Amino acid sequence: MAEWLQTPLGQALLASEKQILEPLLARVFGYHILQLGCSNQSMLDESPVGHKILFVPSQAAGSDAPIASNEALPLMSESVDAVLVHHALDFTPDSYRLLREAARVVMPGGKLLIVGFNPLSTWGVRKLFRWRNDLPWNARFISSLRVSDWLKLLDFKIDKVEHGAYMLPFNHQKMVNSGGRLESLGRRFAPPAGAVYVIVACKQVMPVTLVMPRWPRIPRPVIVRPVGETAGARRGLRQKQARNTLQ
Repeated sequence: MAEWLQTPLGQALLASEKQILEPLLARVFGYHILQLGCSNQSMLDESPVGHKILFVPSQAAGSDAPIASNEALPLMSESVDAVLVHHALDFTPDSYRLLREAARVVMPGGKLLIVGFNPLSTWGVRKLFRWRNDLPWNARFISSLRVSDWLKLLDFKIDKVEHGAYMLPFNHQKMVNSGGRLESLGRRFAPPAGAVYVIVACKQVMPVTLVMPRWPRIPRPVIVRPVGETAGARRGLRQKQARNTLQ
């Protein structure tokens, strides 16, 4: 995927994605932000977060980024403020597992940003008619609705879904150069038809319910007078009343 991104069409795609991501990343704050991708192309340059982490697949061994499996991250749970999944769901056999792993490391209240190929676009149509198993048409092209459903199952709230990259799916410099007009027309008249989508989701904070301990109820003591004592007291009271009457 890294080589394809260096082609004219790949560069145009990256430019469109960065145009969408830059204002979104500018509103993500914290100490640590992680990118999971299918190449060594960093999309975090404009992020204000100080510590940027880029994980790449093992086949991208030529980069300086740490090499790790996107499905088994060597990170503690709830340890990063935000995760950007850049087309990683499109190039993994178990997309839900990868998404669940990304969700695991996000702190409560943190952000998860998903960039994926849109099947409901000209690029999705191009995928249907591919004649070779070449990039990027061998990607999974998972719909944004399906990814949004997965995120809700993982206790995320969808903040925003944006679309972009309206250029035609042909890797020719002249056609790529003419994509500017299509980009403006697509954003104005057919926003959901972009080649890519970006989902911004927030990890929900589970409410803490205080459970007060139930102390055992101790019955109040009941004072019971003996029968004889009670009867004697009554006789004494009657005798006293009789003496008072005689006086």
